Amino acid sequence: MAKTWKEISDKLRKMDRREFLDRSRQELSKRADAMLSAVRYDFASRIQRAGSAQPGKFFFRSDQVENLLQLVRDRLPEQAGKIIERAEKICSHRFDLLGYTDLDYGQPIDWHLDAVHQKNAPWKPFHRIRYLDFAEVGDSKVTWELNRHQHLVTLAKAYRLTGSDRFAREILSQWGSWHAQNPYPIGINWASSLEVGFRGLSWIWMHAFLEGTKFLTADFHAEYLRAQALNARHIERYLSTYFSPNTHLLGEAVALFFLGTLSPELRGAERWKSQGWQMVLQEAARQINPDGMHFEQSVYYHVYALDFFLHAALLASANGVELPADFENTLERMLHALYLLGRAGPPPRFGDDDGGRLFDSMRNRDEHLLDPLATGAVLFGRGDFKALSQELCEETIWLLGEAGVLAWDSLEPQPVPVSSASLESSGIYILVAPPSKSQLIVKSGPSRAQTRGHAHADAMSLCLQSSGHALLIDAGAYEYVGEGGERNLFRGTAMHNTLTVDGQDQAEPDDPFSWKQEIGAKTERWIVGETFDLIIGSHSGYSRLPDPVTHRRWIVGLRSGAFLVRDVIEGEGEHRLELSWQLSPDLQMQQKDLFRVKQSSQGLAIVTVQSHGWSEEVHKGPWSPVYGLQRSTTVLKFGTTSRLPAEFVTLLAPLPEANARPGKLSRAETSESVCAYRFEANEVIYQFFFGKTQRPWVSGQVASDGEFVCITTRQNQAADIILCHGTYVELDGKRVVAAAHAVARYEVVNGETVQVFCSDPSAITNFGVLGPEKTIG
Repeated sequence: MAKTWKEISDKLRKMDRREFLDRSRQELSKRADAMLSAVRYDFASRIQRAGSAQPGKFFFRSDQVENLLQLVRDRLPEQAGKIIERAEKICSHRFDLLGYTDLDYGQPIDWHLDAVHQKNAPWKPFHRIRYLDFAEVGDSKVTWELNRHQHLVTLAKAYRLTGSDRFAREILSQWGSWHAQNPYPIGINWASSLEVGFRGLSWIWMHAFLEGTKFLTADFHAEYLRAQALNARHIERYLSTYFSPNTHLLGEAVALFFLGTLSPELRGAERWKSQGWQMVLQEAARQINPDGMHFEQSVYYHVYALDFFLHAALLASANGVELPADFENTLERMLHALYLLGRAGPPPRFGDDDGGRLFDSMRNRDEHLLDPLATGAVLFGRGDFKALSQELCEETIWLLGEAGVLAWDSLEPQPVPVSSASLESSGIYILVAPPSKSQLIVKSGPSRAQTRGHAHADAMSLCLQSSGHALLIDAGAYEYVGEGGERNLFRGTAMHNTLTVDGQDQAEPDDPFSWKQEIGAKTERWIVGETFDLIIGSHSGYSRLPDPVTHRRWIVGLRSGAFLVRDVIEGEGEHRLELSWQLSPDLQMQQKDLFRVKQSSQGLAIVTVQSHGWSEEVHKGPWSPVYGLQRSTTVLKFGTTSRLPAEFVTLLAPLPEANARPGKLSRAETSESVCAYRFEANEVIYQFFFGKTQRPWVSGQVASDGEFVCITTRQNQAADIILCHGTYVELDGKRVVAAAHAVARYEVVNGETVQVFCSDPSAITNFGVLGPEKTIG
């Protein structure tokens, strides 16, 4: 109890006056609502008003539904069939929720049940329910996913697709059942304003599909308005302004905007519309980084937020609400960031996986994360978005209508080039190998502060994609609460493609959505050349150990098709070091360190230094493709117990034909001032040199003062040279690269002519050495 009071005291001291007053108001309001409910107060009575008002415009009118349904049948016949199939299950009260399938919710449905763990949330005012307490409620996300009522939209679509009254009657039956079991403000289904917002949005879609049919009677419409009035009152009264000012607050803002726009006959509608829209714009400016990524450090939450913003923008446009240019630019930046992450395969799932979606809750797998690009392609005329999304999705048909489908058809697909890119404010860097259409996506240090509630302890982790396939993956999130400790397992460092020290995570978990320390990740170098990419990043997450440790990772991406990863562990004392590579479940082992994509010739070689001295094991480890679902995949792990400093080098080579290892990697001559490696691949030899002291160094026949040097030699051809942060390179005593001062990068590419690329061309001083035919870029 003493600790609890200290935590409360510390939290109060950190609040400013505005936060303190708003939190106090909300707590008093919750208790007042509970007391009013005890005397059967009608909470919606003062919100409804008599008379009619011109309704707002939804994405489609009732007289357009049949044409849009036909487009779904024609364009997406498999999806139309899935809608009907899912609706049949729903009528039997069997639900697919998040990653769980065929959950039986009984007759009648128990709306307070977590059917996965067979736990019922208590029947009491919502503010007294500890919804993150697994012992009390189970996993609230499971309960809430059902109570979002997105399945009512599925029933409504099935009714319109088939004409079967059975689906519409099931809507009415579940509507009545839900309201009987959830009187305001009793129960877990009022405990989250975001969940109230989701439910309100689902009811809007359900209403739109039933409009003009015999089932949307005047009485049912009145019940609908009354229920939406109560939803809006609750959201406005209990906004997550300070509790969870991220996608929770954004979703609540979108719900208020929709309710205010589409139900103008309700008292307060104009205020909800204005307040909701202003909040949407404010959150777009606050939550989205300059590079277009959402600030929660989660790719899934980025898509989640993008869905909210797109729906709000389209409803605003339909109702004559002006879209500020900054907001439109934010939308396109968000879409472009997603596009960059998915150019060579499914976007990596850095951070948490919510498991839910705004339009179709079942589109929650890796292959569905690019869905917004289809809508974005039409809105912004982006043929590259269309090429990457490949096909029109159902959501786009309903959002943009027939005109949108025509615009999609007339839009020319554009090539999707694989080129180096960075999302620097979010700390995401993309190194590429165009010949194999591969990109290595690195999660390094963000350049500005981010929220960490949905972030993992995964600094300097990476994922690898090639030609549409995931090769190295993020293991996912699996769950937020539970009995087995999987929450901390999946967000821990060992579940990511990076290195652990002494079996510890980069930060210690606190509660399910916080950490006890900052990881202190930072990007030290990011260099994009003509023939290579280089990133150097580090973190101080292990500085808390009795003998502090720093992990620094160098990654060199060669355009020719390989990525060299050098892990340097600095500090003192003896430590246990373990490096993990999480392989895609689509990869199967061909031979030691060689893996092939199932039913494909493509694959991946993971080449390590000969006689590296670390232990090596291949085992099956957990992986979660979606919230609530756990599968196994292959994990390759290297480990040692060693005195520091230490380092380990891995070469990752995506292969178009995974028939044999591409070459051998060995350690070359090393001294206190330089560390060197040699990779021999067919008739090409790559030599990598890493300077240690910012002083001149010599290794074999190579001398330089560079921080990094790469020498590539081929038969009967002069060497290609890369120099980073140095002034010269000598081969066999001959100075082949020279600059007047240290340059970030200097490249010499030999072919029919000599090409020279330098970050500062004016610094080049050895023109005569390069030969008579040269070009300088």
